Amino acid sequence: MVMIDPLGVDTESFPNMSATDWDAGRDATEHLLSLGHRRIGFVTGPIDQACHQDRLDGYFSALGRAGIQQDPDLVRVGDSLVDGGVARGGELLDLDASPTAIISGSDEQAYGVYQAARARGLSIPHDLSVVGFDDVELCQWVTPQLTTMRQPLEGMATEATRMAIAISRGHGVANSRVQLASELVVRESTAPPRK
Repeated sequence: MVMIDPLGVDTESFPNMSATDWDAGRDATEHLLSLGHRRIGFVTGPIDQACHQDRLDGYFSALGRAGIQQDPDLVRVGDSLVDGGVARGGELLDLDASPTAIISGSDEQAYGVYQAARARGLSIPHDLSVVGFDDVELCQWVTPQLTTMRQPLEGMATEATRMAIAISRGHGVANSRVQLASELVVRESTAPPRK
């Protein structure tokens, strides 16, 4: 058995394959920082999943390296679904000092953030920049097209299959924990904050 993107933090029991989620959280945040954003919200997916913990840790690291103090009001725990983006993104947008950008733990949830923004009369990316995770087909169907962190899903499945076949044939695997790099895909949903 080989686990792909294990849900919990016990990654030692079985060989496992995942994306570089910590790096991806950092890269998404650094992209927004490079555009000039300083109040960046984050709507995670289910926080009991290691990938969402890692993405959030990468976000905190990027903020710290930029000299920006962590603000717990700018973090919400979502469910990776559209409704979670509507609800948790709406909470962020209703803050007195709302964020100028929001990172979402999934693309579907980012679409919910789009809906929350539009319900408040906000335009993406002019009033709010949004970054998702995964790079599912939805990213290219929404307007504006979603900037996202592409997860190497096909590569993860391929490598996990190779590992499982090697194990089934009695061969060991050189590394029991393998991570493949995520990639920032910049589309239309991010821009410098309005002055």
